[in-house]
Amino acid sequence: MKFFVDTAEIDAIAELNALGMVDGVTTNPSLIMKSGRDILEVTKEICDMVSGPVSAEVVALKAEDMIAEGRKLAEIAPNIAVKVPLTWDGLKACKVLTDEGNMVNVTLCFTPNQALLAAKAGATFISPFIGRLDDLNTDGLGLIAEIRTIYDNFGFETNILAASIRTPNHMSDCAKIGADVATAPPNVIKAMANHVLTDKGLDQFVKDAEKAGIKIL
Repeated sequence: MKFFVDTAEIDAIAELNALGMVDGVTTNPSLIMKSGRDILEVTKEICDMVSGPVSAEVVALKAEDMIAEGRKLAEIAPNIAVKVPLTWDGLKACKVLTDEGNMVNVTLCFTPNQALLAAKAGATFISPFIGRLDDLNTDGLGLIAEIRTIYDNFGFETNILAASIRTPNHMSDCAKIGADVATAPPNVIKAMANHVLTDKGLDQFVKDAEKAGIKIL
């Protein structure tokens, strides 16, 4: 499973990228606002740093305006994935932009039917939102599994990009279900390394090394 990092913070992306933990980046208007940067400027900087897909989201609501914005975003770099919402207008924009040779990430997916429509429209990525479904006491991971079944049944090439990930368990569960990609905030990816027994064992090793006077350098 590929890891995309869900942020527009350059330093956080750089840290994870240096460790080989970044296969791509996803952004949205909220993350751009949080960064305090101009969307075109910060997206270009991210694209220069990361070789994989970088999702940049349109803000228009009508298909023709999404298409115009998508073309503008696609000019930033060859690895841009234009991000459009899963609305009827978004699907229209997806079809046009995909036919023009652009990567397209269809976002805000909450049902298998929506995912099926996105695949039919030629989406490169479909982004089902796990956490937001869990917030409504709905099975977000179950949606990933249903989409996986549908796509495998019919050979759709659209990548399942699990989004709205809140916990490290979401990451491993998505990998087990068969998501192609999971996008998560930097803190969630880093938290995957944590375990209380690792900390406990390391603390004991350090104490024993001090008692034994073990020195390597």
